[in-house]
Amino acid sequence: MKYDHPELLDRLAAEYVLGTMSGRVRRRFQAIQRASPAAQRAVQDWERRLSPLAQSVPPQTPPPAAWEAIERRTGGGAAEKSASGWLMWLKPALGVAFGVVATLGLVRLYPDAMVPVDEIVQARSKLPESYVGLLTDASNNPVVLASSTRHGKTMSVKILRKVEVPAGKVLQLWALPKAGAAFPLGVVPGEGKGSFEMADTSEKLLSAVPRLALSVEDAPARAGAVPAPFVLTGNCVKLW
Repeated sequence: MKYDHPELLDRLAAEYVLGTMSGRVRRRFQAIQRASPAAQRAVQDWERRLSPLAQSVPPQTPPPAAWEAIERRTGGGAAEKSASGWLMWLKPALGVAFGVVATLGLVRLYPDAMVPVDEIVQARSKLPESYVGLLTDASNNPVVLASSTRHGKTMSVKILRKVEVPAGKVLQLWALPKAGAAFPLGVVPGEGKGSFEMADTSEKLLSAVPRLALSVEDAPARAGAVPAPFVLTGNCVKLW
C-alpha cells in the first residue's frame, strides 16, 4: 500500500486522532509517521481541526507519577535542581495537553458515542464528513456528545453524564450561530443515547454554528422560540 497518497493519509490521520484504529494498525501508522513528514502533517491537521473541542474541557493536572517519571528520565536526583526550572514551566503546558488528549479520546472511551459516525467508520473504514458537538456543565465536565454527518438530517446524541430532567419537562438542544438568535435542533434524552431528525441537513443548519446549548423546556421548542436558561453549552466543530 502506498502511503504517500493525500486522501489515504488524510483518512488514516483522521482515524488515528479519533482513536478508531485497532492497536496493530495504530502502531503501524505511528511508524509511518516517524518516516513520513506528510503523515505527520496530516495528523497535525486533524488535531488542529479537533482542538476547538478541547476548549470545552478544563486542563487536567497530570498525576504525581508523571512528574516522577520525567525526573527519572532526565537524571533523577542528580538533575533535580537543574530540572526543576523547566518542569515548573512545563506543568501548565502538559496540563492543557492532558485536557486535549482527554477530549480527543472521548470516542475511544465511549465507543458507541459517535453513532452513526462511528458505525460508518467501522463499516467503510472511512471517516465521514461530520459535525460534532461536546457540551459541558458548569464544572466543565463533558456531559453530551452530539454528532451528525455533513449531509444527513439525523443528529445522534450520547449522554456521558446523566442529566436530571424535572417531570413533565424536556431537554432541548439548541444551535448558537455566529450571528442571529439561537434556534432549536431537537429533544435529547436525559441519559443513554438517542437521535432525532433535524429540519434540514447538518451542512445547512450548522455550517455557521460554532456552539451548541441545552435547556430545560416545558415542551419541544418550535422555530422562533426563545430558549430557557442554558444548563449546558459547548463547541460545535466540523470534521473535514
